[in-house]
Amino acid sequence: MKFPFALNKVVVTGVDTLPFESFFQELRQKEYARLDETGNTYLDFTGGNLYAKSQLDIHQRMLRNNVFGNPHSTNPTSLASTLLVTEARKAVLRFFNAEDDYHCVFTPNASGALRIVGESYPFSEKSHYLLLTDNHNSVNGIREYCKNKGGKFEYGYLKAKDLNIDEQKLEEQLNAGPDSDVKLFAFPAQSNVSGIKHDLGWIEKAHQKGWDVLLDAAAFVPTSKLDLHQVKPDFVSMSFYKMFGYPTGIGCLLIKKSKFDKLQKPWFAGGTVQMVGVKAQKHWLVQDHERFEDGTINYLDIPAVKIGLDYLEEIGMHRITDRISALSEFIYNEISVLKHDNGKSILQIYGPKDRKNVGGTLIMNFLDSAGNTFPIDQVEHKANDKKISIRTGCFCNPGLDEMNSDITGEELGQYFTQHADGEFGDRIHFYGKLRGATRISVGLATNKEDVQKFIDFVKTFKNTTFHN
Repeated sequence: MKFPFALNKVVVTGVDTLPFESFFQELRQKEYARLDETGNTYLDFTGGNLYAKSQLDIHQRMLRNNVFGNPHSTNPTSLASTLLVTEARKAVLRFFNAEDDYHCVFTPNASGALRIVGESYPFSEKSHYLLLTDNHNSVNGIREYCKNKGGKFEYGYLKAKDLNIDEQKLEEQLNAGPDSDVKLFAFPAQSNVSGIKHDLGWIEKAHQKGWDVLLDAAAFVPTSKLDLHQVKPDFVSMSFYKMFGYPTGIGCLLIKKSKFDKLQKPWFAGGTVQMVGVKAQKHWLVQDHERFEDGTINYLDIPAVKIGLDYLEEIGMHRITDRISALSEFIYNEISVLKHDNGKSILQIYGPKDRKNVGGTLIMNFLDSAGNTFPIDQVEHKANDKKISIRTGCFCNPGLDEMNSDITGEELGQYFTQHADGEFGDRIHFYGKLRGATRISVGLATNKEDVQKFIDFVKTFKNTTFHN
């Protein structure tokens, strides 16, 4: 599949400029011209990637020129859908070098993939669930399945200084796991908040100690190559709109074939069974990916997944990785030194100073000239006025927010005990501490002008004072 940009024009520019600059400028003009036409500065790629114009063109042409039916049949239109879905499934497995060892289950999103693991993993009184403090809530939520079946769960430690894994403590936790084959360790390949790429070597370390491994790859795979022939987690979750913007509403769970039967599906639905009896209340589940694809899959959009993967392959994941790394490091170097006239920093940036093992995400709080933190809603409103799309909040990752905001377990326990529910402002008043942060994230459509607009935006806070 060919896309309307010329790879032969790719060049690596000098050390004082960004890599592949001419190529990505051309890509921006051909595929993402709407950004400049509408005056938008988009810096929320971890929230959702942007689709290329050619992705839409190819997919819409496919829909206009063909007739597709529900794939659960052998009629001609059903077979046409089945063929394209099969091609998309193969494309996913090929993209992640997982063709021989994994099943690809299409899901509504990464959260849907994680739910399958949560409800189907054989948690029991003897099971143990270990997950990092740095995890998306969809991974945190699996603890409820474990707890409700009488199992134990605990969180792995991070180092507060740089938000990296505390290797010694995690090693101790993996060693201290119960002598059982029902042990699940979950962690993100890349933090959706700090952008840190956690060491994938923990997969093999955990395997050697008898743990199954769930890898949340949603924030990692948009800008980094995941080779599942090299690293072999048992379960991998992701959302495709995070990778290439379109289509939304489709993710996948990759299940290692050797662990497929370990997932015990607690119910059945249309499309997941070989046979069901009513008078004899028995059923047989299908023996492949369809077991976990409840009902009718999104057969009109799933073919667009292959289009998106082809698009990334045409660009080259190594180019995307290098480009994002350079953009991230450039932004960090520029904004980390910005100060008020009295010498105090304008920003508090969380995470490591060394950006070599960090993706395109930066998390920060804005500080006034007295060192007080600006409320995140004020920061976002100010960015909105300049049509700069950033994201503020806790980013569905409460563990990192609790660390960065210095919220103790005792304080959290008191709040939950004294409240039936709560909202953001009430929590801030209760703790006496501001919570949340500002996150920016760059992607393959980001250019130097976007970066400079954000740097100039940060400078508008110079010498300002926050008044409550």
